[in-house]
Amino acid sequence: MLLLGACSQETKLFGRTLWGGYSSQQEGSVLVRKGDTLYSISRSHDVPMREVIEINGLRPPYTLKVGQRLQLPRAKYHIVAKGDTLYNISKRYNVDMSTLSRTNNLKSPFTLKIGQKLLMPGSIVTAQNQTYTSSKKTKTYAKSSTSAKKTTSKKYTYVQPSTKRKQKFMWPVKGQVISKFGPIAKGRNNDGINIKAAKGTTVKAADAGVVAYAGNELKGFGNLILIKHNDGWVTAYAHNDTIKVRKGQKVSKGTPIATVGTTGGVTTPQLHFETRAGKKALNPLAYLN
Repeated sequence: MLLLGACSQETKLFGRTLWGGYSSQQEGSVLVRKGDTLYSISRSHDVPMREVIEINGLRPPYTLKVGQRLQLPRAKYHIVAKGDTLYNISKRYNVDMSTLSRTNNLKSPFTLKIGQKLLMPGSIVTAQNQTYTSSKKTKTYAKSSTSAKKTTSKKYTYVQPSTKRKQKFMWPVKGQVISKFGPIAKGRNNDGINIKAAKGTTVKAADAGVVAYAGNELKGFGNLILIKHNDGWVTAYAHNDTIKVRKGQKVSKGTPIATVGTTGGVTTPQLHFETRAGKKALNPLAYLN
């Protein structure tokens, strides 16, 4: 059974913390030398050329001058690990799944490879007062002078919603729980529960909110719906037969949103259901009325 969630762990590697394969490129500025181009600078410093252009306000034809100082963005990446999917990565970093796929030029069915490097959208943050001198063959690093100006761009912060929810969710469908929350066979982890029900049974919104996603672009999940609730919680509904809502639609608690099906690699009619406090997957059975 293909599940939405996957375990993550923190590992220390050469003094750097990789959380679920996360890494970040150090920020600063680069001093343009003879022969440098935007392309060569973006490649040598491992930052997206588009973000270099944006943070420096460059205009076509993007001609660089020797001695010109370019601010470098700080790019955040996720290194794909075993069990990762585009869905659980987007939830982990609280980014829109469609934006994440576009940023990395991913096409349906969004198959990922272990070790693949994914750029996180909106990863430009405050640049530090540090200069990196670019060279075709070598890189030298030196502190910039005190006269250097600090460039600041918008910071993206994430606030984890409270895991103590006052109002309970309603059951999206009535049926037998055939797969519980937590570890399952072969080291996999179920980030929700799977509820067995007859094909065509109405699936209802567990609480009021806005449909954040409604589609079947993620291989293995079938027809999937994500609803974002006002308190920052998100509920997920997978393996549906039909979808009755669209992205951006407001729904009330109990609104019919889909019907139970066997899409996404399951053979028994069922609903995969998740409850998340932001990024954190929590056992739905503790929050269902």
